[in-house]
Amino acid sequence: MADASFAHRLPKAELHLHIEGTFEPELIFEIAERNKVTVPYPSVDALRRAYEFSDLQSFLNLYYDAMAVLRTEQDFADLAHAYLARAKGQGVVHAEIFFDPQAHTARGIPYEVVSDGLWSALRESERRYGISSKLILCFLRDLTAESAMQTLETALRHHGDRIVAVGLDSAEVGHPPTKFRHVFERARAEGLLTVAHAGEEGPPEYVWEALDVLKVSRVDHGVRSLEDPKLVARLRDEKIPLTVCPFSNVKLRVVDTLRDHPLARMLELGLHATVNSDDPAYFGGYVGDNLAGVADALALDDGTLATLARNSFTASFIDAPTRDRYLSRVAEA
Repeated sequence: MADASFAHRLPKAELHLHIEGTFEPELIFEIAERNKVTVPYPSVDALRRAYEFSDLQSFLNLYYDAMAVLRTEQDFADLAHAYLARAKGQGVVHAEIFFDPQAHTARGIPYEVVSDGLWSALRESERRYGISSKLILCFLRDLTAESAMQTLETALRHHGDRIVAVGLDSAEVGHPPTKFRHVFERARAEGLLTVAHAGEEGPPEYVWEALDVLKVSRVDHGVRSLEDPKLVARLRDEKIPLTVCPFSNVKLRVVDTLRDHPLARMLELGLHATVNSDDPAYFGGYVGDNLAGVADALALDDGTLATLARNSFTASFIDAPTRDRYLSRVAEA
């Protein structure tokens, strides 16, 4: 069995990480005080105790309430710097970071404030933290396709070159990928890659739609794909990466415990699975913690963890020379 220190020091890419989901309670209160915003909890401990969720929606309710304190470019920069500092200690050397502009523009925060704030941290990520980074703009699937299209057009006008891909997140059930067909077509026409959350709470059919309609390069989560043998065969044969988030799956009741998690089965079936932290401030750990947790719960050895680390780089959107350099680091770990 692998040891926790190896899981943490192993060089890895994080491919499924919501920057708003890295918002630790201490920083929430710090920024709230700076912006003179009242947090509806009396203390950091009281807020942290609220991080018990019955499903995805119960998490999202608190998640959106917390991010309401984010108002300025500095706030978004501080949020990104805090994540990058933590990620460095978790063995992350490359991060592809999701952000949800609609969650902020709906509060009256201009897109440029969000983008400029995050970018001010990410453009320094390699120099300050030894982490290369990319941004993925996600659309909130429980909003309209028209809202998503407006967000995309705004992003393309304001530094569209900062974005490597678009994604789809938030409440999955009842909001199939097909709803966003035209938005993703527009994004691809602009040269952007595509990813989408599918097969977390939603059925395997959503994964099929993400592949066939949205033409995704990666499926975010995808754990329910195992319910459909034909889908499993396609994912394996086409080497479609799955960005799996074990702690998230337990916290949001997708599985009961880490021992019940299908990650080991996914690897046995030949699926290109990766391990990620999703919303680590809310789900109990960052990516190294997730890797150590599944290693213990599923009795994964060092070789399997190294496979997962290699998968994270081969599934990433980095160029071949950079990928090869990172893979060499995994081999030397």
